[in-house]
Amino acid sequence: MTTIRRFCCNDLLRFASVNLDHLTETFNMSFYMTYLARWPDYFHVAEGPGNNIMGYIMGKVEGQGESWHGHVTAVTVASEYRRQQLAKKLMRLLEDISDKMEKAYFVDLFVRASNMPAIKMYEKLGYVIYRRVLRYYSGEEDGLDMRKALSRDVDKKSIIPLKRPITPDELEYD
Repeated sequence: MTTIRRFCCNDLLRFASVNLDHLTETFNMSFYMTYLARWPDYFHVAEGPGNNIMGYIMGKVEGQGESWHGHVTAVTVASEYRRQQLAKKLMRLLEDISDKMEKAYFVDLFVRASNMPAIKMYEKLGYVIYRRVLRYYSGEEDGLDMRKALSRDVDKKSIIPLKRPITPDELEYD
């Protein structure tokens, strides 16, 4: 039986094994604590039998006006728990919070351009490639900014793809 619940401070000492995947971005402890303090509704963990952490999602809400959106900072599932649709459930949770609670226009995320399994999963969940960010990951690998329009974006303006790639310094941050 899997339980999805809010991430708590104690989980910071228990989730390292989930981050062992080479495609998972890892951060320092203060980064996780900031997300936990500022956006607790956007930080959830999937926990299995024996209180094993199976995966987690971490995100935030940001932007202004029609750029008000939910952002997936990290979503990952431990290799032994993949193919059980946990990532899909975690993504849907973040999308629902963004849509119903925060009244966001869209949800976005960044993914390595080489991570085809993740890209395909996001496309199945309704995400489109909005733009390519050149050398986004450590100044070496391109990232794809993928977006999914939410109910507030009736005309789906937020997902109209840009025609040219951008560089990291062209990204808007809040």
